[in-house]
Amino acid sequence: MKNSEEFDDSFMDNEKVVLQSIAEDLRTCLPVEAMLPSESLAVEKAQQNCKPTVHVDAFLYDEEAVDLLCEEGKMSRDYCLLCGSHRTAPLGFISHSFSALELRFLFQNVLPDLSGKMLVDVGSRLGAVLYGGCLYSSAAQLVGVEISAEFAKLQRMVMEKYDFTDRIQVIHADICTQTSLLQNADVVVMNNVFEYFLESSEQMRAWHCISQNVRKKGALLVTVPSVQEALAALQGKNGVINIHEWLEELPLDYDVYLGKDTDPESFKQIHLYRVL
Repeated sequence: MKNSEEFDDSFMDNEKVVLQSIAEDLRTCLPVEAMLPSESLAVEKAQQNCKPTVHVDAFLYDEEAVDLLCEEGKMSRDYCLLCGSHRTAPLGFISHSFSALELRFLFQNVLPDLSGKMLVDVGSRLGAVLYGGCLYSSAAQLVGVEISAEFAKLQRMVMEKYDFTDRIQVIHADICTQTSLLQNADVVVMNNVFEYFLESSEQMRAWHCISQNVRKKGALLVTVPSVQEALAALQGKNGVINIHEWLEELPLDYDVYLGKDTDPESFKQIHLYRVL
């Protein structure tokens, strides 16, 4: 019964309802692709992928919402291999936010009890990690650092509407100016935070800042993609970061059931590290 779709359809936790309500609010404030005009570099990088790629924010649009947009002609899952023909192939989708299900996995299956702890979300964007942490964890403080004034404003709007201001704080700043915050963080989350938004030299500068300041012994770092993958294309530019002297990767159990939409493959993009 626990794993049946009938059970899933008849039961929806309050946290999921709140997250869906937040997503609906934010969808009215953003274009379908949830990208701002100032994010031209991210759009350009997505267009450079060998496979045509579009940004679909996983927090704002679950599979059912994407299907509805496709039915309405506002989005497509496919692109034409030869214009005018019936030869099509699936588009690549990229998200810079966790989905509601991934947030539940993160706080219930990846991270330990966060009572009394401070979590910092680097590049908090729409604030999904902050809202998920507020609903699914006992973290004492959830701090988002967001370089975009527009996104920081949207997060504050949600915080006030849903009475999250007692535990959530959003700082409009470059993460490299927040060294004290990083030094005191118990958990740092980084979800697709640099690759699409910064040039290589700036990415490396940001990684150096992270590696030099996230040094509290036992602190946890959550990343998408893995630190190894993120740094692979950057090493040799402005210095090398020795990951093995800084972090140890912790094994995760991705084979968990969180409802009929559970997708272990999406969970596998999430990596957890402990500061040595």
